[in-house]
Amino acid sequence: MSDQKKTSEILGKIFHNPDMQYGLSVFEGIKPEEVLDLSEKEGKYYLQCLKRNKNLVAKPEEIVRQLMIYRLVNFYKYPLDRMDVEVDVQFGLEIGKKHADIVIYREDGRTPYLVVEVKKPDVKDGLGQLKSYANATGAPILVLTDGKVQNNILRTDPNLFEDLLEIPKFNETVEDVRSKKITYAELDEVLNLKQLVYDLQEVVLSNSGVDSFDEIFKLIYAKLYDELETPRSDNRRFRVIAGVTNKENLNNIQRLFEDAKNQWRDVFKSKDEIEIPENAIVPAVSFLQKYRLFGSNLQVIDDAFEYLINLDAKGDKGQYFTPRHVIDMAVKMLAPTSKDFIIDTAAGSCGFLLHAMQYVWQNELTKDKFGNGYDIKQKDYAEIHLFGIDFDPRSVKIGKAMMLIAGDGKTNVTYANSLDSELWDEETRTRFRPFLRTFKDNEENRRNQERMADFNFDIVLTNPPFAGEIKGVLLNRYDLGFKWDKDFEKTSKHQNKVSRDVLFIERDLNFLKPGGRMAIVLPQGVLNNTQMEYVRKFILKKAKLLAVVGLNGNTFKPHTGTKTSVLFLQKWGEDEKIPSDYPIFMAVSKKGGKDTSGEYIYRKDSEGNVIFDETGKKLIDHDLDEIAEEFLKFVKNISK
Repeated sequence: MSDQKKTSEILGKIFHNPDMQYGLSVFEGIKPEEVLDLSEKEGKYYLQCLKRNKNLVAKPEEIVRQLMIYRLVNFYKYPLDRMDVEVDVQFGLEIGKKHADIVIYREDGRTPYLVVEVKKPDVKDGLGQLKSYANATGAPILVLTDGKVQNNILRTDPNLFEDLLEIPKFNETVEDVRSKKITYAELDEVLNLKQLVYDLQEVVLSNSGVDSFDEIFKLIYAKLYDELETPRSDNRRFRVIAGVTNKENLNNIQRLFEDAKNQWRDVFKSKDEIEIPENAIVPAVSFLQKYRLFGSNLQVIDDAFEYLINLDAKGDKGQYFTPRHVIDMAVKMLAPTSKDFIIDTAAGSCGFLLHAMQYVWQNELTKDKFGNGYDIKQKDYAEIHLFGIDFDPRSVKIGKAMMLIAGDGKTNVTYANSLDSELWDEETRTRFRPFLRTFKDNEENRRNQERMADFNFDIVLTNPPFAGEIKGVLLNRYDLGFKWDKDFEKTSKHQNKVSRDVLFIERDLNFLKPGGRMAIVLPQGVLNNTQMEYVRKFILKKAKLLAVVGLNGNTFKPHTGTKTSVLFLQKWGEDEKIPSDYPIFMAVSKKGGKDTSGEYIYRKDSEGNVIFDETGKKLIDHDLDEIAEEFLKFVKNISK
């Protein structure tokens, strides 16, 4: 067995990741078999420390540390005699000491210059500890790495930290690093935007007196505009400009944000400005400047935006991000095609739209094995066929950003109230007018043009907000806004109030053309409660019930323990005779992918190791894929 293969197998066992494909990307170009002197004794693995010249237990973080020592010496050219490991750090009057993993000293051999904190892969809680080391040691440069991602932090002020593109090499200054320009081709794909946003909020914006959500989104849109407008230019505008004042850097980003506002006028108000203080703008920009958002893994972006929107406590509005494995199930069961026009009337972060888009890309608009062929068609599909509406302005910002990143800079995500189209502005009306349903009766057609009530979308995928009740005149526009008699006929009296999700059922059916299909997440009370029987009767009059999937009780935790189901419907045709009986697919999810605390549960192999997919993402342990497959078999069987 070759040394390379043997070392790879040992590392796979130590990291509980057999192929180590995603574990040590920071050290790309370094051959572990040439650096790590690994040995085995009594079932345990050991390695030789490059600094201390003694055997240590080969734990994942120790391997990361040894590879980092090698990199500091051989790439950054720091002398080994300027370096120490496991350095005691005293924090004021605290009892006991902590240890810095690696410390590089200045020429005097006593003053810390660079401190490195190492973690095993996927442990991301080190920045706070690193900041405390900076305050305790006075070291200006801080490095945090888990082997997958490396953060290089410059302490510019006791409470401000700037992200550096790179660690200064030996005999290189911080200004040398700052002055380096990074081309579009050199931008890194962002692997953990959620952690990056968290660090940006905690390290830079937490004490700045600004709204973190708003300011982070302004930066993200400025970054998107820069990538969109100058993808091949070496003169990137979203960057820290070396050798100028903080005010000049702030003015540079403000000008870029103004251009972004002009590009996407419906996202920000004309008076919006970057409100990040002058002394914090350089650290804030530095955290994002080296990453590329366009073309990044959408799940990575989605995770970050879910974290951001939860800062706004949307749960009290009954709005929660739909877990992506639930979305995947719904999309697979409806199986959209490249010809379908799809809408989500409570779009949030556009998860349903993005997964529908990816489904179509993977099944129809695929690239050939050389990566050619369908880029333009893929982007056209995103621009022409996918539509979203949401009444929460922050959700709209997220949804638009997601669609911008996925597509080509254009988006059909609209800030509007889906339930009250009579209040839509002219821009929204213009966007949706081509989809209005045409009626044979001229007066009915005129009313529909005015009220914008009935449309011709092929598919609705949605998770409407559960909380809140609708009262007043709006109820007069909905059949479910009226009271129904014991024979389930609508009366002339309207309800005093109706829960918002009930009105969304009718509204979403009106968005569908005859024969159109829908997946909608609803509280189980709509299906079970006696007082909701009129709603169930209404649904069966309007649409064929294709399937009901009861979701596990932990699915929406930690935000809510409300039991939910996904209804799959197909709108009856105008003259279609409604059968008295027909087969319906019913399923209940036993493995929801989360525990009782709302933490994700991941699949593991026979040895207890977490299983990753082909992109390096942990596989969630759920049964919704199996349910979707069984539904497709069910449809195939009944169609024979």
